Amino acid sequence: MLVIEMVRVALLTCGAEYSGVYNEIQKAAKMVGAEIVIPEVDFDVIRDVEDDFGISVKGGDLKLMMARAKSISEGWSDVDAAFIATCFRCADGALVRNAVRKYLQDAKIPVVAYSFTEKSKAGNFLLRMEALVNIVERKNLLARTKHSGLTVGLDSGSTTTKAVIMRDNEIIGAAWRHTVDIIDTAEKVLNEALQMAGVKLSEVEALGTTGYGRFLIAKHFNADIIQDEITVGAKGATFLADTQKGDATIIDIGGMDNKAITVHDSIPDTFTLGGICAGSSGRFLETTARRLGVDIKEFGEMAARGDYRKVMMNSYCIVFGMQDLTTALAAGAKAEDVAAAACRSVVDQIMEQQLQEITLRQPIIEVGGTSLLKGLVKAVREALGMDVIVPKYSQFAVATGMAFVASGVREEEVYEVSNRISR
Repeated sequence: MLVIEMVRVALLTCGAEYSGVYNEIQKAAKMVGAEIVIPEVDFDVIRDVEDDFGISVKGGDLKLMMARAKSISEGWSDVDAAFIATCFRCADGALVRNAVRKYLQDAKIPVVAYSFTEKSKAGNFLLRMEALVNIVERKNLLARTKHSGLTVGLDSGSTTTKAVIMRDNEIIGAAWRHTVDIIDTAEKVLNEALQMAGVKLSEVEALGTTGYGRFLIAKHFNADIIQDEITVGAKGATFLADTQKGDATIIDIGGMDNKAITVHDSIPDTFTLGGICAGSSGRFLETTARRLGVDIKEFGEMAARGDYRKVMMNSYCIVFGMQDLTTALAAGAKAEDVAAAACRSVVDQIMEQQLQEITLRQPIIEVGGTSLLKGLVKAVREALGMDVIVPKYSQFAVATGMAFVASGVREEEVYEVSNRISR
């Protein structure tokens, strides 16, 4: 097996070492085979760095953070990617974090930004760090523009499990189910997808797993490759939208978390995931649909017909959000308007909490199960003031990307992330 040096990730922070979070970041990096590097800079660079960024800050740590970013951009520090971490409560930190992110993005450095609290643990950083490592180590796989062979992508998500079968650049089988027992659900969707494709598992040349349950199902199916849902989701979205070359932004509003990813030539350069409450996720839309007495598909149709401006929504919380909607219904609001307001509430929260962390680049591609909700897609288009592409098989974007990337594992020596993850 090809031995690849550890990925060098520059840590740019204004005080993680003082909060106890530094050790957690180190732990997450070690779990995915990355080495944390603290870029060194001269005092003259720190003194003049505010002029380079056009920002004046009081904190010396923030100036040092900007100077370290310049060190990376100028090539003075030997690193492969950057991890930016600032305190959740610091307004100046948020300002500098975004400035540093854009600065490094312009320099074509893979970067992830995160706001930590004193209670943040390695698990909060793990997926982000894993994606950074995969962007660096598996760049050649992600940059491929054509799929070949017969491969399987399994996406074990928080709410649904999906399987995609690809043969020579085409999807020939796809299936999904609500995730219950992780392995049992994966077996069922795989069998359904294989049946649809008219092939046997023994004929498959490579199988890849992704999603929350990726390690468990990888062991069960003896997977050829395991990869995070950020990188393969981006690949799947650009493949399905036929935008594998150039820039794009991918939005995936999930059942537990939301992803916003900017890519160049299908490779993520910045991304953000999360949301501070279920009120900004697909879970809120499912809850609203149940309250309205309709299934989720009909909910999407209702929302497309409604007017969100007729219902007041003021809360980020799923509980208080439901109170707003219940109050509106009791006051005589139409179900269509309530559905539209719920969709717009989710989109507004994503814009306020996440989209300011990236620089939107067109085309905008919306994927994931919620991309099938017409009212939600309408809300995204109206909120952004941009056209939004919803490609065929959009709900299978992550599994598709996994099947696509898996097609390269027989042709290239790949360092297996599964061998480096500390379980």
